[in-house]
Amino acid sequence: MPEQTLYDRLGGHDGIRAVVDDFYDRLVDDEMIGPFFEGSDMELLRRTQTEFLCEAAGGPETYDAAPVREAHLHVPFTPEHIQRAVELLEESLDAFDVPEEDAETVVEAVAAYEADLLAEPDDG
Repeated sequence: MPEQTLYDRLGGHDGIRAVVDDFYDRLVDDEMIGPFFEGSDMELLRRTQTEFLCEAAGGPETYDAAPVREAHLHVPFTPEHIQRAVELLEESLDAFDVPEEDAETVVEAVAAYEADLLAEPDDG
């Protein structure tokens, strides 16, 4: 029997979407991070984040939204904001009993984009 992919272990599209929904609920409710989402199309954000994580986990979905850097240039994130978002993602993964090794893989997939999330418009 072939070994399950991370995508399968996370419950496929529906399992990943459940974690993403929980994560975005936490982001929106957070005092530090929530204000960044005022006026945002939350369904679009949830859908694109789900596609991103599904693809990163080895699923058949394809992330085809704007590149991470381009999509976040208008957002004045600091390293502290990124750290807080990672903490909230870890809480969501824990709430769904995602095994530690798999949770670390998901966090690493997101954290790999820290430089893009912190980029400013004049950063070549």
